[in-house]
Amino acid sequence: MAAVKSTLEGKKAPAIKLLNQDEEQVELKDLLGSYVVIFFYPKDMTPGCTTEACSFQDNYRKLQNMGVEILGISCDDTSRHRKFADKYKFKYDLLADTEQKVVQKYGVWVEKNMYGKKYMGIRRDSFLVDPKGKIVKHYQKVKPAEHVAQVIADVKELQG
Repeated sequence: MAAVKSTLEGKKAPAIKLLNQDEEQVELKDLLGSYVVIFFYPKDMTPGCTTEACSFQDNYRKLQNMGVEILGISCDDTSRHRKFADKYKFKYDLLADTEQKVVQKYGVWVEKNMYGKKYMGIRRDSFLVDPKGKIVKHYQKVKPAEHVAQVIADVKELQG
């Protein structure tokens, strides 16, 4: 089944202004001039989320050398992000969207279904934002173990 065409791809990335694991405000506009990968994930310290976040950490230096900043966003609070970041020594920001404002702007706050129970949660999507602030790639329902390799390949292609 092919992914549905993203309505955000090719458009200006919605603003992000959230607190990180250190309770410092981080804004997307302050990172412009670099590529920014924004990965949305359901919950700190769960298996898939840990795999994805650690994969970004394992490739942190490579991504930085390519001019790519990394932002991880979930609805967990800053103290839970702090524990997650400390446990795995993340060098990038984890942003706390506790009021679900940013996840809604990016269209990743969706109805989910587990064992017949419906609930609202974050779909594991990522966005690659170019140095001018435009979304150049929307990765839908990413596979945590493979995702970073896709991002690296796409950035290399975009940089020519």
